[in-house]
Amino acid sequence: MSKKLKFPVLLVHGMGFRDSKHINYWGRIPAKLEENGCKIYYGNQDSNGTIESNGEFLAQKIKEIIDETGAPKLNVIAHSKGGLDIRYAISTLKMSKYIASLTTISTPHHGSLTVDKLFKLPKFLIKLVASCSDIWLRICGDENPDAYEVFKTFTTDAAKEFNRNNPDEPEVYYQSYAFIMKHVWSDMLMFIPGLVVRFFEGPNDGLLAPRATAWTNFRGIVTSNSGRGISHCDEVDMRRKKLTDKQGEGINDITEFYVGIVNDLCDKGF
Repeated sequence: MSKKLKFPVLLVHGMGFRDSKHINYWGRIPAKLEENGCKIYYGNQDSNGTIESNGEFLAQKIKEIIDETGAPKLNVIAHSKGGLDIRYAISTLKMSKYIASLTTISTPHHGSLTVDKLFKLPKFLIKLVASCSDIWLRICGDENPDAYEVFKTFTTDAAKEFNRNNPDEPEVYYQSYAFIMKHVWSDMLMFIPGLVVRFFEGPNDGLLAPRATAWTNFRGIVTSNSGRGISHCDEVDMRRKKLTDKQGEGINDITEFYVGIVNDLCDKGF
């Protein structure tokens, strides 16, 4: 059973998918947290928006939640690129006074060595893929998708510049988590990208290696007690079911991992 958090929780989704009325990016996770006494809100920013445009949207969302709830601050849990969006809002857009904590789940804080390699491909190919992605996500509800600019932010050089311009704010508690699949075939949705990332960077969650995601107060690599590990999709409960029924070291249900985050934040006074 979760302990009672002092501040509401804002869930900030990543790239390629967004929260909607009928399909929740976070699967069973919000309901599990609400069962345990958390008040949950959603970022609802564009899934393929730039860090800057999404950061602006999130800054406004934060103010709306503060006005609605009367809470002085929020706890933020962000997945993948969502962690960069909210860091921009906190640092560049001066939202730190409203944020008690930021927990990032597999966020590419240091960029991707694999993306560095992919950007050696002909530019027109990358732009073609980005344009197709933007068309689909505009249909899905994005107002200002710009996948090509987003892809560029995942290079290691862009990440270094972003980190220089968006340092941690002293009044915010930051922590980060990484995940890996045990095998490239652990999650067939992640098979091809996971295989490519493994070639360039080693073990990963299907998209990101731990070196990319480790940030302030790095809590380590989260493992499951199954033979498949945890993929980028598993991290947000895409399949809406337990990882495994096995018991033992590691987690067997991703929802319990998030309850653990909340318990830990509660112990820290957030």
